[in-house]
Amino acid sequence: MKRFTKLALLAAVFAVFTGMCAGAALAKDTLIVANIYDAKTLDPIATNEVATSGMCLHVYDNLLSLGADGAPVPQLAEKYEIIDNLTYKFNLRKGVKFHNGEEMKAADVKYTFERAKSPAGASIRQYVDDINTVEVIDDYTVVFKMKRPFTPFLMALTHTCGSILNKKAVEAAGDNYGMNPVGTGPFKFKSWAKGDRITLERNEEYWGKKPAFKTLVMRAIPEATNRTIELESGAIDIAYQITTNDLKRVQENPKLALMRVVDNSTTYMGLNCSKAPFDNPKVRKAVSLALDTVGIQKAVWRGVGKAPVAPNAPNILYAIKDAKPHVQDVEAAKKLLAEAGVKLPLNVQIWTNERKERIDMATIIQSQLEEVGIKAEIKVLEWGAYLDGLKQKTHDMFILGWVASVPDPEFAVSGVFHSSMVGSTNFSYFVNPDVDKMMEQGKALPNGPEREKLYKDLQEKIDSLTPWVYLHNDEQICGTQKNIKGFQPSPRGYHVLTNVSFE
Repeated sequence: MKRFTKLALLAAVFAVFTGMCAGAALAKDTLIVANIYDAKTLDPIATNEVATSGMCLHVYDNLLSLGADGAPVPQLAEKYEIIDNLTYKFNLRKGVKFHNGEEMKAADVKYTFERAKSPAGASIRQYVDDINTVEVIDDYTVVFKMKRPFTPFLMALTHTCGSILNKKAVEAAGDNYGMNPVGTGPFKFKSWAKGDRITLERNEEYWGKKPAFKTLVMRAIPEATNRTIELESGAIDIAYQITTNDLKRVQENPKLALMRVVDNSTTYMGLNCSKAPFDNPKVRKAVSLALDTVGIQKAVWRGVGKAPVAPNAPNILYAIKDAKPHVQDVEAAKKLLAEAGVKLPLNVQIWTNERKERIDMATIIQSQLEEVGIKAEIKVLEWGAYLDGLKQKTHDMFILGWVASVPDPEFAVSGVFHSSMVGSTNFSYFVNPDVDKMMEQGKALPNGPEREKLYKDLQEKIDSLTPWVYLHNDEQICGTQKNIKGFQPSPRGYHVLTNVSFE
């Protein structure tokens, strides 16, 4: 009887141990990642923000993708040929299947870009507007003809707005397509608990190298400290955007690794140029002069990133890197406000989302603006509501970031300063014919000294008109479990996870 009891006990212990091992193995087949925001949609042309792009990157493929050196490389296009400066020919891979089982063909490429050029693609217009026609030569050959020379065209195709779609799937889902995405990518969409998590499953019929893990879960955890706590507990494998306060905590944890890369973003305080008194450049300049932006950046970010000197981030081609740092001048700010006839005190709002560093910057800005007679109320909004609110045109000032996910100066400026993007991603509602003209010239010029001079002149012109107050050039700082291999943060602000494996 005793012997039977001992054997039963051993069997029970073995079962528990086996179950634990099976659970560990199962856990290692699921990669759990924490981002700051939930995606707005999984329709790649419906918005242009990093949480959406980061998910689309895994559901879809493009004709071209960005290589490790930042140059475009073939993806769904097996090869391409530049016929002349207006004509590009692409030969497609054969046998690539969409997640609904249909083969990807040239007609899908044509449909994708014609849809992107429709009003539905307003937020990504700068990437596709210069395409004139997309011609299907045969099932596996497609030719793009441009309206005018567009130097960064091949680079533009690497943006997630160029994700190749299946017409049947898009039309079947209708207005709900953003919640029912179908691509050719390494992961298939499984489920979405809005505001909480998106779950993707490995595409077992993927044409390329399949991910080492089966399930990808992207969680939305806006509170930075909660992301760190979840990382420490082992509940998540990778945490995006480790806050300044938590850097040391992650660095000193022997179970974790910290990864940093300077990114392609500029965080700024935009001024609504369509609304009095910010329709007056003198008032916008006064706001800029009232602020110690260098001090604000140092106080809030404490060694992360740096204070910008121009609208384009330093990684971007032809960025201005040698301009003098911004200098606060309270008396000059007061003088400009008086010249503009602004009646003080001026009551305004500063909008921001829930990111702690942005709220901290807004708090310091609020204090410094009060010195010149501007009383600012801080309004904090949830990410989706924030982006929707900015499209209503009622805001005064707002803190936001712009990431040039394609590191060409055209994409660093046109989306936020061109008049055609007003209300889409130009939330400053900034319109200037000279600036528009310079942008149109710049994207047509071949790379070289003339294009470099134009984009530097353009940045100086924008600076003189002050639609933005530059606050921060950021870093992508991610924390991972020590057993995570193959992860590399990207300067684009959203990261490839298909190469990740568990050690």
